[in-house]
Amino acid sequence: MHKITLIFFVFCLSFSVQAQELNARVTVSSNRVGPNVNKNVFNTLQTALNNFMNNRKWTNDNFEVSERIECNFMLNLEPTDQQNVYSAQLNIQAARPVFNSSYQSPIINYRDESVTFKYVEFQQLEFNENRVSGTEPLVSNLTAVFAYYAYMILGFDYDSYSLKGGIPYFQKAQNVVNNAPDGRGISGWKPFDNVRNRYWLVENMINSKYNVFHDVYYKYYRLGMDKLYDDEKAARIDLLNVLTMLDAFNNDNPNTMINQFFFQGKSSEWINIFKKAMPQDKVRAREILAKLDLTNSSKYKDELK
Repeated sequence: MHKITLIFFVFCLSFSVQAQELNARVTVSSNRVGPNVNKNVFNTLQTALNNFMNNRKWTNDNFEVSERIECNFMLNLEPTDQQNVYSAQLNIQAARPVFNSSYQSPIINYRDESVTFKYVEFQQLEFNENRVSGTEPLVSNLTAVFAYYAYMILGFDYDSYSLKGGIPYFQKAQNVVNNAPDGRGISGWKPFDNVRNRYWLVENMINSKYNVFHDVYYKYYRLGMDKLYDDEKAARIDLLNVLTMLDAFNNDNPNTMINQFFFQGKSSEWINIFKKAMPQDKVRAREILAKLDLTNSSKYKDELK
């Protein structure tokens, strides 16, 4: 009888592990918070956020342990003039494995500058997608932000495996935006808060005018990166075609958030892809990359000669 119970327990445990989508590592940094604050609060918050991201079921799909999406969140706290209320910057990184290799290709590398929330030690981190704003906006804002990025990570990851596969998760992220908490100090959810924020990122991925970006993510990862091991030459041609698509998109839609977002964290990857390209392809790649990824323009010019 005990043996049957043990087998059943192991089966249930195995299923629960397989069911989760994210392998998230959340770090809470309180270095900028005053020395008179009890730092145990932030250790508790860090544990709670890790549990929130990793133990919640975000999709209806079952993931094997090896399929879980690798992602990192760094929450850098700063004090405010309100008790138990914090202002923070949130760094989000997520990666996707490349077929037939141990390499993880960055799919998100972004910094959110506008995270304000209230947290009291041991409070429950709750999120209800049907009632995102909750009863206390500053309390709900923390889980709303993390849920939003969970859905965005899923959206980009699914888009990279199947054409427009991420749309259901972008729609969930948009639902968070549409029903986000509203109150003093809360920002990042509205179009007029900033030209680069949560609102505009998901808007760009939902807006039919920018549908080409679903093609970009699919072709870059599935038709380009995933083919590098088997057919490097053909993969590089497809990746150059992606650059051409991005260049044409930028000419028609200059200064969009999604175009800049796509390039963040990818400069070294692009350089490694085109280092061994044919001279004419290398020149073309260098021209487009230097034009579209201005932050790393000199890097491309120096290393893709």
